Parts: sequence; structure tokens; C-alpha cells
Amino acid sequence: MWGRFSAGAPSKPHCTDLSNSVDKMRLVWKSLDKMRCLRKRSTIPFLGFLITFLLFLNLYIEDGYVLEGDKRQLRESSVHPPSSERYVHTFRDLSNFSGTINVTYRYLAGTPLNRKKFLTIGLSSVKRKRGNYLLETIKSIFDQSSYEELKEIVVVVHLADFDLVWCENLVQEITRKFAHHIIAGRLLVIQAPEEYYPSLDGLKRNYNDPEDRVRFRSKQNVDYAFLLNFCTNLSHFYMMLEDDVRCSRNFLTALKKVITSREGSYWVMLEFSKLGYIGKLYHSRDLPRLAHFLLMFYQEMPCDWLLIHFRGLLAQKDVIRFKPSLFQHMGYYSSYKGVENKLKDDDFEEDSIDIPDNPPAAIYTNINVFENYDASKAYSTVDEYFWGKPPSTGDFFVVVFNKSTKISKIKITTGSDDRQNDILHHGALEVGEKLIGTKKGKQCSSYITLGEFKNGNIEVQDVDHKIAFDIECVRIVVTASQKEWLIIRSISLWTTQPPSQ
Repeated sequence: MWGRFSAGAPSKPHCTDLSNSVDKMRLVWKSLDKMRCLRKRSTIPFLGFLITFLLFLNLYIEDGYVLEGDKRQLRESSVHPPSSERYVHTFRDLSNFSGTINVTYRYLAGTPLNRKKFLTIGLSSVKRKRGNYLLETIKSIFDQSSYEELKEIVVVVHLADFDLVWCENLVQEITRKFAHHIIAGRLLVIQAPEEYYPSLDGLKRNYNDPEDRVRFRSKQNVDYAFLLNFCTNLSHFYMMLEDDVRCSRNFLTALKKVITSREGSYWVMLEFSKLGYIGKLYHSRDLPRLAHFLLMFYQEMPCDWLLIHFRGLLAQKDVIRFKPSLFQHMGYYSSYKGVENKLKDDDFEEDSIDIPDNPPAAIYTNINVFENYDASKAYSTVDEYFWGKPPSTGDFFVVVFNKSTKISKIKITTGSDDRQNDILHHGALEVGEKLIGTKKGKQCSSYITLGEFKNGNIEVQDVDHKIAFDIECVRIVVTASQKEWLIIRSISLWTTQPPSQ
């Protein structure tokens, strides 16, 4: 009835020796349980030591990668006593971060296509005591995507409940409602057999959580690990969602715009919602390491905490979260015991998602910067801002593009909700051309004024119809000194075409 396949090559299904694979996995989990007992009384110090060790290791890995042989040798000599060959073997198997985990999955619906897509959207779902939102979530993903966008996504649903009757009934319902997406290769439903799971009994009760809560969140970590492991080779990027989510319209187009704007900059995880596991974007090349990481620490803490640690270990120190949020939590009852969960993302916008393009540029200002609120933060689509000391007449804040471009709209906001007087009280917006080199970097030698700030804000439409040249600089000029400090909350630019070559 249900097909089986190995995670090593999901695009080309094949059978493996299930009993051998299961025996290997059991050996891994048995050895890990023994290691767990040895450090049961020193959980937090051990975890802190291991995370610190991995952090320093990653600092010396160029672009996050080293030769696998060198990694293996370093881990064996640093983490394990030389005499403990059995533990060395187990840890090496589990820590081969560049490879997939040997799990034979069940195909419940659909098969992967040979062609890599742009984005995989991963959902893990279990039976709930109250309510079920999976079908609504799948429907929202497809309904909010255009025909062209649908060509670039694949949705993978991991039915992670051990109740096979429930799984079969749900698969029949999914197949009936989304048959055309399954046939087109846009929807896959899979399951990792229960035999591959570690023991979920006698787990450490970190943070004084009750036993059933520890079991729930520990299994959830393994659920996600097996899902990530399967999705490794399906696409270039991976989006983590929960199974009770509503999507904004054309969210993929907004995602692609953000990814393009981040070209040339390093990132591990981009966030498009501030809730839980919703809207977390990864490079697919990082999925094997993330899957192994969740398995290694599956009983230590909830998944969202582990995601934060993983991001930090790969040297992304700060959260990179974009607004407005592209995904909204819609479930009313949690998958844990059916308790009420009314969490909502107040930054979510279902329609009129209009994320700016903000072409690559250098940012300059002669306004005194306060602490680390540097100029580049005003130009980012992340929720951060520039903050400077009181500006004087003639002070400037300029965006110099790497390549000249046509701009259709410019929108600049100053001040913040809690510092509403730290706005630009008197200023002008200018665009320029004819770049020249100066001691303070490149500047344009010719500017045209587009308008004046009003109440600290300015928005100019149809810039490309008002300006005949391709723009090389956008400049804010202070036209009168002020006593108040200045917050430039956002500089948002929309282009009419990609920057000229």
C-alpha cells in the first residue's frame, strides 16, 4: 500500500534493507542513552561545553565547511576518550553533518520529481485531541500562490503520528482534495517509521517540565529532524512551517525578493514570522547539519530554542526577521494535549505584501552614530534602525548604489513608536547621478530634489517618470538643525527593473 524509500536519494526511490537500518539506528540510540546516563547529573554544564566547543570549531571552518576526514578526526580526538572506541563510532555516525541520515521512509502520497525546485515547504503533523488544521494549511499554500509560483515549490508533509489508521484516513482525504498537486509533483506525504525513533521514555526533565511534555517536545525534535533529512535534495531553499498556518498572497515572490536583496551577505536563517517554527528559511545545503543537530540534542530543549543555538553555531549572531510577516498562526488548539493556543503574529499582512527591492548599496552619513545603531540598519528590511545624535543643517545620509538603477518609488520613515519626537523635523529627499570619488567614499556630483519631509516621513511615487536618468544615489539632507536625536527607521526603494549591467 505505502511505498518505502531511502533518504539518501529521495528523487530516485529505492528499497533498502530495513532490518539492517533499524538495527544500526537502535545501536546509535542505545549508545546515546548510555552517554546520556553518564552525564545525567551534569546536563547543563555538558551542553554548554559541547555548544561552546562546536561554536569555536565553526569559527575555524571556512564558509562553514572543512574536509569531512579532518572534521571526523578532530571530533574523535576532542570529544571522546581514545579508549572508548564504541562511543567514538556512534558519535562519528551521528555527526557526519554533510550526509543524510539513513532512514527508509514510507511514501504515503506522491513522488519527488528529478528537477530541483526553488523552495521546499516542510510541514510535520500529528493527531490532535482537538481540531486539525493541516488541510487548511496546505490549501492556503496553494491558493495564495500564482501558477508561475507553483512551478517553483514543493510541499512535503511528514505525518509523524504512530497511529497508522489515522495516517491512512488523513492521506485519503489529502489525496482526494489535492490530487492534481500530487500528480504534478508539488505535494508529497511521507512518514518515518516508528522503528527509527529513539526511546521516548525516561528522558531528562530539563526545566522541570512534566514527563509528557518532555516526551512531546523530544519527539517533535525527531519529527522535524527526519523531515529536514528527507528534504535535503529537493530544492535550493527550505521553509519551515507548522501545520496550522495561513499564508500571505504571493509569499514566494516576496521571499525571492528578500533572498535577492541578501545576495553577497552571509545568513543561516531568515525569519518571516516571529512565532515558533513558522516561517524559518534555510539554505537546503544546511539541512543535513540541522537534522543531525536536532537528533543530537533532541531531549535537551524545545525545537525553537535549538534553532537559535544552531544559528549561533554557524556564526549568525543576530536574528534576521522581515516585516511584514508572511505567515500567520491560525490554530486555536495546540497539538500538545489540545490546550488553547491563541498566539497571533501582529506583523502579519495577508494582502498587499509589498517588500521593497533595496538594491545593493553603500551607506554613508556624517551624523554622529549612537552605539551600534549604524547607518546600514536604516536600509535593511529587517526590524532595526539607524539612531544618531542631533543633526545640524547640511548633514546628510546617502545611499550609493553599486549599479545605477531606475527607481519607481521611495518611502522613508523616521522616529519610532516609543521615541516619536526623534524624527527628521526639517529635511529634503534628493536623487543623484555622476559618481565621483571623495575622501569619504563615492558621492554623486549632481542632485535633484524630489520633496520635503513632513512629520518625519516622505513617500514619492512614479520616480522613474519624474527623473530622466538612472539613479546612482539617494540622499537625505538636513535643512535645519534640531535638538532631538534622529531615528531613521526605514529607507525603502522599489525598482522598475533589475540594476543595469
